[in-house]
Amino acid sequence: MRPLRLTAVLAALVAAMALPGTAGAAVPQAPASGVLVKAHTAGRVKVAGDSVQYSWPGVSFEGRFRGTGVGITLNDYDNDYDVEVDGATVATLVTPGRTTYWVNGLTRGVHRVRLVKRTESPWATSAFGGFVAAPGGVILGKPAARHRQIEFIGDSYTVGYGNRSDSRDCTNDKLHRTTDANLSFGALTARRLNADYQINAFSGLGMVRNYNGSNPQVTYRTYYDRALLNVDGDVWQNPGTWRPQLVVVGLGINDFSTAINPGEQWTPETLAAAYRTAYHAFLDKLRAQYGPGTMIVVSATYMSNTTVFAETAQRIVQERNSSGDDRVRYWYYSESGLDYMGCHWHPSVHDHQIIAERLDAFIATLPLRW
Repeated sequence: MRPLRLTAVLAALVAAMALPGTAGAAVPQAPASGVLVKAHTAGRVKVAGDSVQYSWPGVSFEGRFRGTGVGITLNDYDNDYDVEVDGATVATLVTPGRTTYWVNGLTRGVHRVRLVKRTESPWATSAFGGFVAAPGGVILGKPAARHRQIEFIGDSYTVGYGNRSDSRDCTNDKLHRTTDANLSFGALTARRLNADYQINAFSGLGMVRNYNGSNPQVTYRTYYDRALLNVDGDVWQNPGTWRPQLVVVGLGINDFSTAINPGEQWTPETLAAAYRTAYHAFLDKLRAQYGPGTMIVVSATYMSNTTVFAETAQRIVQERNSSGDDRVRYWYYSESGLDYMGCHWHPSVHDHQIIAERLDAFIATLPLRW
């Protein structure tokens, strides 16, 4: 098997929460009351006073303004962001801290701004305080939500783990700087389809077993319901606007990519059986919360050491279909054309583009109601 490695992403979950740092050079400016009145997001966020908090990778906020500049109010010492104006990236913010970042010098008129969280930090909570108009300008009503909605559930492949790296060998800092959920296959696919999306993905975790058997007291399912990943028992409250027509689930790489260690509870047979049982329960959960019309795609990919992941995922879909749910489909993408040049042999940006193309073609075959 390619030498995938567990990183500080999981270790940090058992460490103390990061302490606030010192304030940045810019003084925060209070946005108009009600951040989400002026900013559109499809991500899992929690309102907290005059800001919204969040943890999952790829969470984004979109706004509209009239004028020559816009400020973006943030409190985040852990993550990196892209800032886009009128569809073009104008800045990348590296751990911006507590600040209002300004984009100035624009042509006077109406513009669209988008802020997107690139990195993964399940140990931390980020806060967005809204968009602020430059002098003489005004923040306009938020962009309309897109009719199409896609939820991506998965692990490091779905996150975009180290996809911008120029080598497979990465320190933890390099991994963090080169992870870009905005260029993951999910984000790329959603943008092609003009869909709102969530990337609810967590590196190193599996359906029943994590990478190399680590942290057996938790799995991906421990965190799925949360908005704030580092808050035990947190539950995201769906505002009623998140009703995805399509959910793509990719969990199993971490369950099966490493040999079972001495002392683990599993045998190859009991691991596969537990995976199947847990996956069915998870699909039941998705079906209950999103209804019978949502299309659920169970995805799998090539692994050099085993075919159990793909075979078991396919069997799960066959069982769902046999039980009468024909809106669960199986999608497999091979290693063909992929260079795995991301950190620790993960898919690169090049690979994510190829995977997105393949997923887009597969989605085109589905009887989606959107």
